[in-house]
Amino acid sequence: MAQNYKRSDRVGDLIKEEIAGMILRGEIKDPRIGFVTITHVKTSPDIKEATVYFSQIGSDVEIADSRNGLNNASGYVRRGLAKLLDLRHIPQLKFEYDDSLAYSERIGKVLNSIKKNEESE
Repeated sequence: MAQNYKRSDRVGDLIKEEIAGMILRGEIKDPRIGFVTITHVKTSPDIKEATVYFSQIGSDVEIADSRNGLNNASGYVRRGLAKLLDLRHIPQLKFEYDDSLAYSERIGKVLNSIKKNEESE
């Protein structure tokens, strides 16, 4: 049974893969951008806007620098996407930090500390 995916979700997945590839290949040269991972892309239903979520290990300052560098490079990224994707219009890109991985890590640490406390009693 085939899954029904919205077109905006499929386009978001394509954008995610292509931006991740651009970063991996070193095509985005802004020195502010650290070692980032593109986690997912959420596109508007009309595919005119896309929010690109990234994760990064580092301080709040490093994360902010990466966000600023990525947003500054959004025009370059859009031009690259225009060459790679067969879309009539490439959406406006906005990069945001995805804190879900950091949150999961914090939850794991709390659970481990609770487990250690229970074992020591």
